[in-house]
Amino acid sequence: MMKDMDKLQKSYGFTGRSELVRSAIRLMLADEREHESLTGDVGGLIVVTHDKDEEAPVTKIKHEYDGIIKTHIHSKVNDTICVELFLVDGEAKQVSAMSKAFEAEDAMKSSKFLRV
Repeated sequence: MMKDMDKLQKSYGFTGRSELVRSAIRLMLADEREHESLTGDVGGLIVVTHDKDEEAPVTKIKHEYDGIIKTHIHSKVNDTICVELFLVDGEAKQVSAMSKAFEAEDAMKSSKFLRV
């Protein structure tokens, strides 16, 4: 992880790791504010990437939130990486909880919620 942080630091022009960490925390806080502002029925897209051997956590979360998933697409980016697209529509707290469940899952390489 430190090597990846150093690459990001150089790529984005941060003068140190502390700046990188502060920026990452600001992004997480902005995401949290977006989740907190969701009310009523919400539609969106949850995009998740993971190693192909890490299907179990995706399946577990998918079944837990089956009621709000309208469409699910699974694709392989290459021989080792998969991308999952979930079109979701439902009560804001459920949509937010599903998105956060993917974000909190260590097996996921990335997770992002996009409101539509």
